[in-house]
Amino acid sequence: MKQETGVSAVEIALEQKPDLILLDIMLPKLDGLSVCKRIKMSYNVPIIMVTAKDQEIDKVLGLELGADDYITKPFSVREMVARVKANLRKAEVVSNDKEVEQSINKEKKKESKLEVGDLELDLDKFEVKVRGEIIDLTLREFEVLKFLASQPEQVVTRETLLERVWGYEYYGDIRTVDVTVRRIREKIEKDTSIPKILITKRGVGYYIAST
Repeated sequence: MKQETGVSAVEIALEQKPDLILLDIMLPKLDGLSVCKRIKMSYNVPIIMVTAKDQEIDKVLGLELGADDYITKPFSVREMVARVKANLRKAEVVSNDKEVEQSINKEKKKESKLEVGDLELDLDKFEVKVRGEIIDLTLREFEVLKFLASQPEQVVTRETLLERVWGYEYYGDIRTVDVTVRRIREKIEKDTSIPKILITKRGVGYYIAST
């Protein structure tokens, strides 16, 4: 019997392009974190990391490499189903939103962009510019930035971001939001220790500065 490895997982994913991937961290030849990174470099697909290691570093690293969610063994079937549904629902909403936006923007091109201070989002191209420079963001990072930029200076709680961007109503870890925000800051801020665009309201949440 052929042994499935991390290498074959990448090949299968890129060939069959599934709607969602449950990815175990412990894989032979190529670990799950490396598999996640390689897949995300080729196309955006919801990836839920499955790990037996209940360690913060594994979860954070997985998110930083592009994973959309994670679940630690042992887990209940109910929790797994809820997370799968939430990620599939979000992916479908993003896809539908893109189609709707493209249709609307054919009639109203001026509505295809969001501009807040040094930040510019092209909703048609899913493209972000900071001070005129194109920034490479993942789909999830783009959605977070879009949600915040659509309401500049308004503080949005982590719970609201988790529900509106990730689609969780109950399941989910607030740490997921913090890690994603950190990744975004590393790409758009000149100095992450003194952010000027994506601001933290301590103890509450985040907002986009308008100036």
